[in-house]
Amino acid sequence: MIDDFAKEYLHRELREIREAVLWKLDGLSEYDIRRPLTSTGTNLLGLVKHLSVWESRYFGEVFDRPFPEPLPRWDDAGEPGTDMWAAEDETREEIIDRYRRVWVHSDATISVLAVDSPGYVPWWPRPHVKLFNVLVHMLAETSRHAGHADILREQLDNSTGTTADSADLPYDAAFWEARRAKIERVAKAAVGEIQPAGPAGIQNDGL
Repeated sequence: MIDDFAKEYLHRELREIREAVLWKLDGLSEYDIRRPLTSTGTNLLGLVKHLSVWESRYFGEVFDRPFPEPLPRWDDAGEPGTDMWAAEDETREEIIDRYRRVWVHSDATISVLAVDSPGYVPWWPRPHVKLFNVLVHMLAETSRHAGHADILREQLDNSTGTTADSADLPYDAAFWEARRAKIERVAKAAVGEIQPAGPAGIQNDGL
């Protein structure tokens, strides 16, 4: 019973976090979902492309159930990392639809196998694994990139949340500006650049 509970619990969490990743693209322009937003080029559509490639591998070839479609390469020695961004001829719809098809394939693997079913991950130091290990790994991987997507989307238009129901909590721009300013003051105070505000709100900037 505990094995069935563990498998369903992890699977449910994975299904929810997948949707959160895709939701971060809603309402954005083609340019904004593709453009690099960090010094290493991290971008929203690239995160979706990357997750589709690796989920298809982990719940596919690892359990001898390969995903039945060609996938973008992740191991191009001439240009590594092409699974992390969308080429100009790859459409939003193509990448999102493939990710959803990967979900269907993965979900079938998860459903048909027991949580202790054996798999083989040749790129891991300890390649002999169970479905449990891969479920935990893929949940962690997807959650990590969902966190990246959270920050990228906030940089673009200040929107937050994991679903439409949790988006744009009831705080206005003034609230967030005050919050940011307070954290900035505390950070400077912590390194001695300024003194924290006193009772009257007067700061000592050291001058």
